[in-house]
Amino acid sequence: MLIGALLVFCLAALVIGFGRDRSIDVLHAIMALLVAGLLITIRAGYGALRRRVALVDAAKNAVLEAANSDALTGALNRSYFIDQLGQHVHFRARQAVSYLQVDMDNLKVLNDTHGHGAGDIALVHLVRTLKSLMPDAIIGRLGGDEFGVAILGHDNKAALKRIGTELLDRLDQPIHIAGRPVRLSATIGLAVMPQDASDVSDLISKADLALYAGKRAGRRSIVAFEPDMLGDERHRRFVERELRAAILLNELALHYQPILAADGTTVTSYEALVRWQHKVRGMISPADFIGIAEQSDLIDKLGEWVLRRALGDLPQLGAVGVNVSPVQLRRTDFVERFAAILAERAADPKKVTVEITESVPLLAGDVELANLARLRALGVRVAIDDFGAGHASLYYLRRFAFDVIKIDRTYVANIGENRVDAMIVSAICEIARSLPVEVVAEGVETETQLTLLKAAGCTGFQGYHLGRPQPLARLASAVAAAAA
Repeated sequence: MLIGALLVFCLAALVIGFGRDRSIDVLHAIMALLVAGLLITIRAGYGALRRRVALVDAAKNAVLEAANSDALTGALNRSYFIDQLGQHVHFRARQAVSYLQVDMDNLKVLNDTHGHGAGDIALVHLVRTLKSLMPDAIIGRLGGDEFGVAILGHDNKAALKRIGTELLDRLDQPIHIAGRPVRLSATIGLAVMPQDASDVSDLISKADLALYAGKRAGRRSIVAFEPDMLGDERHRRFVERELRAAILLNELALHYQPILAADGTTVTSYEALVRWQHKVRGMISPADFIGIAEQSDLIDKLGEWVLRRALGDLPQLGAVGVNVSPVQLRRTDFVERFAAILAERAADPKKVTVEITESVPLLAGDVELANLARLRALGVRVAIDDFGAGHASLYYLRRFAFDVIKIDRTYVANIGENRVDAMIVSAICEIARSLPVEVVAEGVETETQLTLLKAAGCTGFQGYHLGRPQPLARLASAVAAAAA
């Protein structure tokens, strides 16, 4: 800028000097130089102005991002992330956009095992890993353990899957939390624009469907959205709507399967199993609707319907077991509601057993453990169902008190042919005797299995060989036929 000003000054002096001999050509040349000098000055000033504006814009954006970022991880907060993604999509309508929905697996287990500070360390590590792997991506924290990652100008699903796999591999490398090496994992749902979605809301929804499919498949995976997932979503909505109506209109039914003592004839209790005979679709398996119910408030309504009906039948049954979902057990008011139904039905708590699957203790936090303890304080028995099917069997033997172990049917099925299964059943029975708790073998289908299970030390038996699930009206004749 200074050089341009000096040039203008010199040229002005020359004009004054040459003006005396009135040389038109010289004046024209000098005027051209004068104009060039002015242009240099203007351009230099404009360039400086542009740089200043760019610096101001960058500072403003930095302030905005800081004000709209998650304090813990540094990722954008949910609303600002969605706003930024929406603006990019709006102003670059023809540009491809890839979107990853990343959910940290088992964060609750990490918090319960090592404290909430451990979970914070894991989340910070996840975001740092995302930024190092995808430095140009927009990253936002959508919820407690869920993050959104947007990559502009990219829609190659195969390449994105490779990036996702690299992310999972990096998370699997141990980091030290509370002085211990910990491996992390995540589940990732993937969708792209414009191939999968027409707007930001649709893009996030499609990635969420893919994420849910990944969780159903067993977590620690990256799943891309596929059109047939929409059919799964429509099915889910249909089942949820129809199940809500079935509970309201009392269209469900309970079947009861007997649990027999060691003599093979004395019924000690019954397990209540819900059945749904749909007026159009026919019999709908619990496997098809329990999981859907757990995604909404329906699991609470369904669980209370089952409990209320089972307690109504308790005088004819003598003792009954009901299954409780992990979702129900996480409710802080679960025991109060359970106790209220016991009182409503004037039922003896000692005649009631709550069955929970092995996954509950593995994920159990303070609320779940407190609820189990309070149930037992009421006099309700607690049974661990499907024992041995998961990875936490020995872990939760010392985690909380319970009354019954129900050995998973996979160990029972091959007890006559598989020596290892027979040894495992015997070991479980030995542990149960030392606690002491009862041991019920599930899935007994032959007399040979029954004989071997008795020899191993089981105290209760359940399976088709001893009695199939039946409506209350047919129970007496069914048990009599099985014993004959």
